[in-house]
Amino acid sequence: QVQLVESGGGLVQAGGSLRLSCAASGRTFSSYNMGWFRQAPGKEREFVAASGGSVYYTHYADSVKGRFTISRNNAKNAVYLQMNSLKPEDTSVYYCAAHQGGYGGLSATLNPTTYDYWGQGTQVTVSS
Repeated sequence: QVQLVESGGGLVQAGGSLRLSCAASGRTFSSYNMGWFRQAPGKEREFVAASGGSVYYTHYADSVKGRFTISRNNAKNAVYLQMNSLKPEDTSVYYCAAHQGGYGGLSATLNPTTYDYWGQGTQVTVSS
């Protein structure tokens, strides 16, 4: 069982920055494929960014490319999402997710159903 705990959300003005953190349990964190997703009220959960475990990769949603950066520290069992140039449309609950398994390709990586474990979410609100 993997437990994920997000932190770092909050209220920020448009153009500002936030750094989300996700702390994971488990002895084999370096092999986990990690993802960040977000969900706004009344909308489906959407992919934001992903970082490979056993196979190195990073992927980003088009809407955040150039503004968000995913990184991980395997020694600390943590993954981060640095969010810069935030926009009001980035307002959502942000979730960290983990998948224990091989790289299933881009389509699988973007699909929330691929992920086995989820955190409780952290609210990010961007004011205009």
